Amino acid sequence: MEKTTRELLHNVFCIQDEVINKGIEVEEKIRDAFRSLEGTREYNQYKVLHAMQACRISDMHFNWHTGYGYNDPGRDAIEEVYAKLFNTEDAIVRPTIVSGTHALTLCLTGILRPGDELISATGKPYDTLEETIGIRGESNSGSLRDFGVTYKQIDFTSNGSVDLKGLRNSISEKTKMVFIQRSTGYSWRKALTIENIKEIVEVVKAVNPSILCMVDNCYGEFLERLEPTEVGVDIMAGSLIKNPGGGLALTGGYIVGKKELIKLVSYRLTSPGLGKEVGLTFGMTRNMFHGLFIAPHVVCEAIKGSIFCARLFEELGYEVSPKYNDIRSDIIQSIKLGSAEAVIAFCQGIQGAAPVDSFVRPEPWDMPGYDAPVIMAAGAFVQGSSIELSADAPIKEPYIVYYQGGLTYEHAKFGSLKALQSLLDNGCIQTI
Repeated sequence: MEKTTRELLHNVFCIQDEVINKGIEVEEKIRDAFRSLEGTREYNQYKVLHAMQACRISDMHFNWHTGYGYNDPGRDAIEEVYAKLFNTEDAIVRPTIVSGTHALTLCLTGILRPGDELISATGKPYDTLEETIGIRGESNSGSLRDFGVTYKQIDFTSNGSVDLKGLRNSISEKTKMVFIQRSTGYSWRKALTIENIKEIVEVVKAVNPSILCMVDNCYGEFLERLEPTEVGVDIMAGSLIKNPGGGLALTGGYIVGKKELIKLVSYRLTSPGLGKEVGLTFGMTRNMFHGLFIAPHVVCEAIKGSIFCARLFEELGYEVSPKYNDIRSDIIQSIKLGSAEAVIAFCQGIQGAAPVDSFVRPEPWDMPGYDAPVIMAAGAFVQGSSIELSADAPIKEPYIVYYQGGLTYEHAKFGSLKALQSLLDNGCIQTI
């Protein structure tokens, strides 16, 4: 590290020399791990480029339209690109989809009917989906349970693998859909690889080819050279303020899959009979295209940051998942910090590293959709953008913090150093 950079970190950002030295030491040990990411980044960059060229994207697709949105060329073009990129028959890509949870809910409520059975092959889904399914929450809220959709979940085996035998045995004549969550969510496990997802699909289709396989792809786009829809998944959804938005999409979500399924979901999105033929994009297509174009590079930068974070905190004696040299299939880095105080200090360090709202001190609060107070650190250009540097955690045992994002590796690395400094400053770590 050049002397001027050290001086900047020490004098301006108040990072102690022992923290800076530890960062230099860790960075030297992980350079080989970075090289393996670059081939995937290049492949996915050309994959996105090909989709845009094949769909003949022009600046006309960035223009505003008004009213109902009939024949909006920008909206139609972005959906054509997503369908081609993810190798599906059709797509919905809209700024009016407010989150990944909203995109997933549209899929579940658009496709499932009274008497159908939903099976989660990956244990308890992410917290914000529990009330959609009806696992918890008030009755008569419009959950799947309220509408007569039954639910089963197949928990992971003791070694963290998908219980394929248990899944196979749980499928019944009522089973309409098997749900797969790719990322870790708020759990202590590795993200599912594309190969893992392929195995699940093969098990389900061997029992009954008509059962639908759906994937929550949040945090997983561009981690591998294939996406779930390229190994037999019928429908998939995610958020534009995570990986595929590249940090530029202001809001939105996407759904890709078979044409008939997209049609059903579009009827839930707007109205039966209208579907995806209406709905404005409010002049946001430029950012949606631009963000998608740079997304493979941005995702690679975020993964590098997670690898640095994993090695840094593992060397300090913390349990981390995944380890720095594990195969990754989402951008999330989990660190078991062991106390509420440490979780809060870590998140406050991440907030202090932000370009926006760095002066804010995040505190836990009762966030809607969660069963425990949650702390979220995210000083982002786009509020809630998880592809930008952020960290969050439910304040409950075993006190795991979930770190993700970073539009550049340098910023992601700085976030980890600030988090470590915050742990030292708050007495959660005595020495390095």
